[in-house]
Amino acid sequence: MDEIDRAAAVRDIEQLKARYFRTMDTKDWAALESLFTPDLVADFRDATPEHQPAMLIRGAKPYLAALAPMLADVVTVHHGHMPEIVVESDAAARGVWAMEDWLWPGETSPLPFRHLHGWGHYEETYRRIDGIWRIASIRLTRLRVELS
Repeated sequence: MDEIDRAAAVRDIEQLKARYFRTMDTKDWAALESLFTPDLVADFRDATPEHQPAMLIRGAKPYLAALAPMLADVVTVHHGHMPEIVVESDAAARGVWAMEDWLWPGETSPLPFRHLHGWGHYEETYRRIDGIWRIASIRLTRLRVELS
């Protein structure tokens, strides 16, 4: 893989993550699912102040089946910053993204807070399948969470 191909892969992965944030915040669940490999590993066990063992989910469909109802009545805003992307081959890459998010649950939300503001990192792996980069694994850890 030459430098032009590597730069194109990085740009494609940046666009992939931008779509992730947009589809999450607009609740476009079908589009969000299309960004993942079918065998996605989603690790959100350390995304809240208390470790949540049940938040390790294998498979894009099971992940969306858990996520969509949890966020149905929640306004979310996600920002990703300062990507560190390493292209390992023409079909594999990994990255770390600094992130900041805000969540405002509605009256029918099952979430146990009225507002969350968080800062942390996404650690991800990517696979290129049929020429398209997809998220193969995603792990969110937080440095700080403010709840009210």
